[in-house]
Amino acid sequence: MKQLVKNVKDRYGYAWTVLHGLVKTDFRLRYQGSFLGIAWSVLKPLMMFCVMYVVFGKFLRMSDGTSTYPVVLLLGISSWQFVTESTNVGLRSVVDRGDLLRKIHFPNYIVVVSATVGALISYAINLVVVFLFALVARVHFTWRVVLLPLNIIELYVITLAVTLLMSTMYVYFRDIAHIWDVLQQLVFYGMPIIYPLTYVTDRGGVLADLARLELLNPFAQVIQDIRHNFIAPETQPTIWNQFDNWAIKLFPLVFTAVLLWLGIHLFRRNSRKFAEVM
Repeated sequence: MKQLVKNVKDRYGYAWTVLHGLVKTDFRLRYQGSFLGIAWSVLKPLMMFCVMYVVFGKFLRMSDGTSTYPVVLLLGISSWQFVTESTNVGLRSVVDRGDLLRKIHFPNYIVVVSATVGALISYAINLVVVFLFALVARVHFTWRVVLLPLNIIELYVITLAVTLLMSTMYVYFRDIAHIWDVLQQLVFYGMPIIYPLTYVTDRGGVLADLARLELLNPFAQVIQDIRHNFIAPETQPTIWNQFDNWAIKLFPLVFTAVLLWLGIHLFRRNSRKFAEVM
């Protein structure tokens, strides 16, 4: 029994060491050679925020009319930036690390997890920036802030699930990268990130019902929860206060769990063939 426990500890200790090394290396190489370096992890969502705020907030007037809207917009863009960075890097991670996987024996899933963890570090830095903006905007934080870690875990889990699926498919079909480039744009503009959900729901009728159905998308649901709990609980509708049916409320969580199981299952099933295919 002691030997079994020791073997398990050694195995997971080795996996943790490899994960730590890959995350550290990836994070250093990500901005290597650029003048601003790690600052780009903050500047990219900030620049996107400026464009979106001017176009949609000022010209098209897609705003909820509150002083917290700019911070809410920045938080939404930063959250989606984490998703895109994780998936774009993660779906190529197995192929990009093919030589390493053939030379050193360690669990293949670690290269995918390292890509998502690296993006998570950048996201944490962005959350600090959002917090500073919130202080300047005089946001009144509530007790719901304590729920934020749970929301971030949920966002990470759904992102990891999608990344595992796509990294598996990318080994066999390189077209997945191009398809995902298009899909992530459709998902982004189809979610209430650059426009507030209340901009549509306040109009009533069929459009309002369709807008609420957007919250069945796990990404939309969790990003709305993050904004609601972190910045503006009064102005950010969530699936928890838009529906009475608990089956509907729990759908994104159940879907996320099923997608994670499917991602892990397909990745483990095909991981032994990766070296042969590549």
